[in-house]
Amino acid sequence: MAEEGRKLVIRNIGLMLSGALEAPILDADCIVAIDGRISAIGREGELDTDRADTVIDAKGTTVAPGLIDSHVHPVIGDYTPRQQQLNWIESCLHGGVTTMISAGEVHLPGRPKDIVGLKALAIASQRWYENFRPSGVKMIAGAPVIEEGMEEEDFKELASAGVKLLGEVGLGSVKAGETAQKMVAWARKYGIQSTIHTGGPSIPGSGLIDKDVVLEADADIIGHINGGHTALPDDQITCLCEQCRRGIEVVHNGNERAALLAVRTAHELSQVERVILGTDAPAGSGVQPLGILRMVAMLSSLGDVPAETAFCFATGNTARMRDLDCGLIEVGRSADFVIMDRAQHAPGKTILESVEQGNLPGVGMTVIDGIVRTTRSRNTPPATTLPDVVEG
Repeated sequence: MAEEGRKLVIRNIGLMLSGALEAPILDADCIVAIDGRISAIGREGELDTDRADTVIDAKGTTVAPGLIDSHVHPVIGDYTPRQQQLNWIESCLHGGVTTMISAGEVHLPGRPKDIVGLKALAIASQRWYENFRPSGVKMIAGAPVIEEGMEEEDFKELASAGVKLLGEVGLGSVKAGETAQKMVAWARKYGIQSTIHTGGPSIPGSGLIDKDVVLEADADIIGHINGGHTALPDDQITCLCEQCRRGIEVVHNGNERAALLAVRTAHELSQVERVILGTDAPAGSGVQPLGILRMVAMLSSLGDVPAETAFCFATGNTARMRDLDCGLIEVGRSADFVIMDRAQHAPGKTILESVEQGNLPGVGMTVIDGIVRTTRSRNTPPATTLPDVVEG
């Protein structure tokens, strides 16, 4: 959390990406944040930058909202038994990700599937990630997987306890039909957002979730529309994009061709605000610390998406769809940033041109709640220019 009364100034910004599709590039070179929230954006000479506790000289590099991974499967703390890996969340922070959204704590060994147990797990998970942020990363967790026998009162109880998410519909005993639709509606009634598994089975216990199941369930997010791992046929993907207005989530651990199809279809429908990005990690494919950056570069270079728009898929689109207070550079939002530059010796004259050619940028610094969390990334290629903390 931010330290009370602390003031952060980021100056000498060469390019500021807002995260907002309607104006993805801001005409500004300075950001001021107080108590972990953005208080002013504009030209340095017009802002109150005095008496700052921390001053970051961006040295002409790019500042964007911290990236958001819309689809992860955490377990406890910064450990995943799926890959027997420690500090995977911190590693993703070095890839510019400052916020993560749980799609279910499904990799917990012995995960309880009885109603009392699954509710207890969801509430406990929500609590421990609320109380402990690995390396400062905001993990929004506590996402129960729905099972047969749940009643409306169970969803009311979960919501009252602070649970705001459902794990992927289809990973439990409820996979289709009126039951899924009813439970998703109960969740929505009490302010719990839902995601549905889409495509072929990914882990033991999951099954095929095709377009008819997705449309009938009417979950808020079409989870990994490009498959996690196996995608639906092309006609079903385009049908889902066309026949509902829910979130279109594309993930790193899916079919890249299907991801491009989904984004292309959203563009043709003039509905790119529905596109959000995730990794679907940890999973059998492992952990991808640069997964969100790789998705941005892939969609931009192969999908003919302007780089500044592709960054919106990983920031503002998700923030608005998930009702988060980060993901956009706006006054009042959380002061969560990633500072980047074109990678050393990468083609393209600017960071945007380089990303549009499929290259990853170099991350020079991450900031969460107005506090510097990492400096030069240990995972991205080295940035051409690095920002520097000059005061504080």
